[in-house]
Formats: sequence, C-alpha cells, structure tokens
Amino acid sequence: MTEFNLIEALRNRSLIHHITNENNLNKIIQNNSISLYCGFDPTSDSLHVGHLLPLITLRRFQIAGHRPIILIGGATSLIGDPSFKEKERIFNTNENVDLWTNKIIKQISCFLDFNCGNNSACLLNNNIWFKKINVLSFLRDVGKYFSINKMINRTAVKQRIIRPDQGISFTEFSYNLLQAYDFFFLNKKHEVLLQIGGADQWGNISSGMHLIHRRCKKEVFGLTIPLLMQDNGMKFGKTESGAIWLDINKTSPYKFYQFWMNIEDIHVYYFLKMFTFIDISEINKREQENKNKKNIISDKSLLAKNITLLVHGKDKLLSVERITDFLFSKKDIHITISDFKQLKQDGIPSVEACQIKDLQDALVKTSLAQSRTQAKNMIISNSISINKQKIRKNHIFNYNDKIFGKFTLLSRGKKHHSLLCW
Repeated sequence: MTEFNLIEALRNRSLIHHITNENNLNKIIQNNSISLYCGFDPTSDSLHVGHLLPLITLRRFQIAGHRPIILIGGATSLIGDPSFKEKERIFNTNENVDLWTNKIIKQISCFLDFNCGNNSACLLNNNIWFKKINVLSFLRDVGKYFSINKMINRTAVKQRIIRPDQGISFTEFSYNLLQAYDFFFLNKKHEVLLQIGGADQWGNISSGMHLIHRRCKKEVFGLTIPLLMQDNGMKFGKTESGAIWLDINKTSPYKFYQFWMNIEDIHVYYFLKMFTFIDISEINKREQENKNKKNIISDKSLLAKNITLLVHGKDKLLSVERITDFLFSKKDIHITISDFKQLKQDGIPSVEACQIKDLQDALVKTSLAQSRTQAKNMIISNSISINKQKIRKNHIFNYNDKIFGKFTLLSRGKKHHSLLCW
C-alpha cells in the first residue's frame, strides 16, 4: 500500500481513544486495502457536530486507500442505543426513520467519495437483514454467545441498572446484540475488518468482535474516537442540549461557524488536528508560534473556515464571511437577503418590529437597553447604530432603514446586535 502510517497519523491527531491489537491492525492496513465501517442510527432528521469525527476519520481511511462503509441503522434506530443515556429514548415510527434516513444519507455523501474505484464508499441499511431474521433463530444463533453477567457489568448498562427511577428495558438491553450482529454480518458479506465509533460505542464494538471470534474464529478490530464534549461535561448529541446540527435549517452556517469561533482557547490546536486536513506540522508550527495566544483569533478563524467549508461548502462559507464582516468590521459590506435570513434564524437575537414606535422602544424590546431612559443615554453617548450608522438622537424608523424592505440591524457598540424584522 504505502509507507504512510495511518494509525500513527490518527494518534498524532488525538483521534484514537481505544484500539484493539494495534500492531496487527497496523501491519494489515500498511500492506492491504481493508473495508471498515461506522454506524449511524437515524434517530433524528440531522447529524450534529458529534458525528463529525467518525465521518472525518472514515474519510482519512479512504484517502489512505481503504474502503469505508456507512451503515444506516434503520432497524437499530427503532430500538435505541442506551449507551450512557440517563433514560430510555422515545421510540420512533418507521415513517420517521425512513424520512430521517434519506436526509442523513445526503449529509454523509458530502464527506466520502462514492465513485473512486475499488475503495469507493458504500452505504448499507441494517434493516435489510434484520427484517429477514426470525427471533428464535437470533436468540439461538447470537444470544447464546453472550453472558448476561458480563453484559450487565458494562459501565453503560450498570449506570442505568443502579438507577431505580429509570432502569433499563429488555428492548434497550438487546441493542448490544443487534450491533454485534451488524459487525458479524458485514464481516461475513463484505469482509469488514474494522469498526470505528465514538468512545461510548466501545462496549457495542467489542461485542461484535467477540461474536465474530466465537462463530468464525477470526480476528477483527475496533477503534474508538474521543467524544466531543460540551463545557458542562455532557457529550454533544441529538438528545443533549445545545446540539449544533449539520442541517442548515436547524443550525445556520453562520451559527455553525460562530460555534467554532467561540470555543475555548485551549481547544483550538487540538481541534485543528482532529477536524481539519491541514498538515500536522503546520498546526504544530502555529501552536509553537502562538504560545502567548496573541493571534489565537486568526487560528480560530482557520478552524472555523475549514470545518464550515467541509460541512457546508464554498458558497455557504462565503455567505458566513460576508455576515461576519458586516457585523464586526468597519468595511461597507453588502449582504444578501439569504444572509439576513441566517441572522434571523439563529445568528443574532431578532424581534418582530411591526409594533415598535421609535429607536428607544426598539432598544428596550431587543433587550439592548433595560429602559427608555437607559436607551436615551446610550443614544446620547454615541453607542447606538442603525445599519452600522451612528445615531445621536431618538429616531422614528422609515422605509430607508429597512434593508430589502424587511430588516434593520440595531447595534450597541461593536459586539451587541439585534435584528428588527418588519
């Protein structure tokens, strides 16, 4: 294959949390093109930033000459993975799962090449084989290889069992066997040697390896990736608060970009290594040169631009850059009506302006001021702008203040903005 050491590269980018028999896996992928897979359960209509690392890791494998398989959990999403969840998931209907599957497939297609020869990405749905399986055959042919004693002692399960208010249903408990069978099936039908996933999937991945070893006497491998955690210690997920979605209708490209611009300084170079394809020597050089963090904003911008480009494409990135310059630079930037719609969606606070009387009233209703008196003082002190133009006295809004006849940008200082929507 190549002298390039993919496992070493992944480790240098902090993309390995767990890995099984690293030496054997390394030898195999150094000399052969392998098939590997990662599963995505369509339990919502969009992926989120927590899914980016597995997708990017699959892409790294494909660039290195390996064949990535995306497994859509059409069947397993009807059960729900209980791993490290505090309570049971809400069951989804078949209709919703089918609808969400189509949306997620479109998102995934942006990350991998499905037409590049022998290592073209492949997309499968586990509903294809699970709907053909007889429950008695499954319990006999799969269930007999698993010890209840070991399963209930796994951390993800134990955390639920010790909570009398929640517990864990047999439905959720069976999820582990279903995912194990996925690995077994893919190994048998598609010669898959490696499963990757988030660190919370270690128990499910190891169950698949165990089943393959017991039934087929083969060695297969597992690799998990560190979870992306929020500042409150919770992982980013569909059911966790504060999810940043890949769907532009749920999280606008501008808010997506700002998410990366607003990360803690200590994460910048860590994330540049994990989420971007910038040469690691360049990232290390930037980190060394910026120990005093004087230029940290430029490196955050580099991170935000690379990830936004990867997820949303060039046109949306250009839109984000226009909006950013419009809000925060002194340049005379003209943004489009679709840019304003991003701002209204989730970019900055917005209010319906039809009942607003004057500028003082607008400042109060947008919470840029707490009272008309405070608003008056702000205007007099020259800290208020309408569409980036300083206003020195109270103002009655007119048609000229309405960009595209619909939007007015109200600003207090350089950083506080609100959008009036007419």
